[in-house]
Amino acid sequence: MRPETKADHWEVEALYDTCFAPGREALSSYRLRDGIPPVAGLSYVARDADGILAGAIRYWPIHIGAVDALLLGPVAVHPTRQGEGLGGMLIESSLSQALPLGWTRVMLVGDAPYYERFGFTLLEHVVMPPPTNPARVLGRALVEGAWDGIEGDVRRWTD
Repeated sequence: MRPETKADHWEVEALYDTCFAPGREALSSYRLRDGIPPVAGLSYVARDADGILAGAIRYWPIHIGAVDALLLGPVAVHPTRQGEGLGGMLIESSLSQALPLGWTRVMLVGDAPYYERFGFTLLEHVVMPPPTNPARVLGRALVEGAWDGIEGDVRRWTD
């Protein structure tokens, strides 16, 4: 695993196209990412000994109400490499880098049964733009209490 570089960009995009349904870029989470660069130091790729891309993960800055958070995703593992623990490795390894960079909370839109094993729970009062299913809006506190009292609409990052 190593940080994603500009040279990885199109190969990572091709991996996302392979792993996700057509039209993935029409999802509301992509509207939050448009024109915003991924968070430096948190986007990673996993390659095998031959240099073949096996997985990738990216994070984006967002606002929720009056606070900042990370939006995890997409995370993808090539279908021929799924079941090897690469997704979990990408998630845990990258999250371990978030707190030293000053981030205290992370959210995603995903399947609760998968992400609960990484400490993600339902964010009942955080609202993603439609048409997001509220049951898929999950968060993880990187410091105790980081999600306490946090509520509101998820918005695009502004400096």
